[in-house]
Amino acid sequence: MLAPDVIAALAAELAEADRTHSVIPRITARHPQATVEDSYAIQGVWRDENLAAGRRLVGRKIGLTSKAMQQATGITEPDYGVMFDDTVFHTGAEIPVDHFSNVRIEVELAFVLKRPLSGPDCTLADALDAIDYAVPALEVLNSHIELEGRTIVDTISDNAAYGAMVLGDVHKRPDEIDLRWVPGVLSRNGEIEETGVAAGVLGHPATGVAWLANKFHQHGARLEAGEIILAGSFTRPMWVNRGDDVRCDFGPMGVIECRFI
Repeated sequence: MLAPDVIAALAAELAEADRTHSVIPRITARHPQATVEDSYAIQGVWRDENLAAGRRLVGRKIGLTSKAMQQATGITEPDYGVMFDDTVFHTGAEIPVDHFSNVRIEVELAFVLKRPLSGPDCTLADALDAIDYAVPALEVLNSHIELEGRTIVDTISDNAAYGAMVLGDVHKRPDEIDLRWVPGVLSRNGEIEETGVAAGVLGHPATGVAWLANKFHQHGARLEAGEIILAGSFTRPMWVNRGDDVRCDFGPMGVIECRFI
């Protein structure tokens, strides 16, 4: 484990990079002995300082849950981060690129819980039973650590590279639709760039919710009612620049549109 003062210093570096929309050198290049536990400790210090400053936690993101994303990043296990209220946009939004160090878009489903969910033996059926509704979402990735050569330790430390999310306006209960076959057709400036279906996320997009509940149990925590769980991308990330119009067609779950300004 890294020493507590090193963990605090790295969390402070990431907080400053978030404030200035910049990137820092890879943590694993400077601390090759750093572990996954260290990375969650760094993320935890950063999270707690944001909460102390008045930001409100609204949910969790799960990342690296599909083969497409694992192959795109070279990372082979899921991770998670936190989402604050000031990072939530809705379809039709104009999103300032200056809020981020870099901007990539992923296609996902998000789930809102109607009751708490905890491990250690949480199953997909348990997760579906605890979900109030699913809603289509785009995740805005935002890395504060140099991209080349990143490992999962770097990514987790950086709040799993979460920047923001854009939510659609169609809500579906899990018993209203086969969530595995929700499509995503992602376009930039009218040109289709990525396509996929939600089954690409661990076979069922809600599987990650159960995984996260079990992971939280290891830390004596649980997922709470009302939390939004961003379940992981079923396409590769798409780079976005200022002036780009982004559209994603989720078939029976509607369309999300946004513009980067």
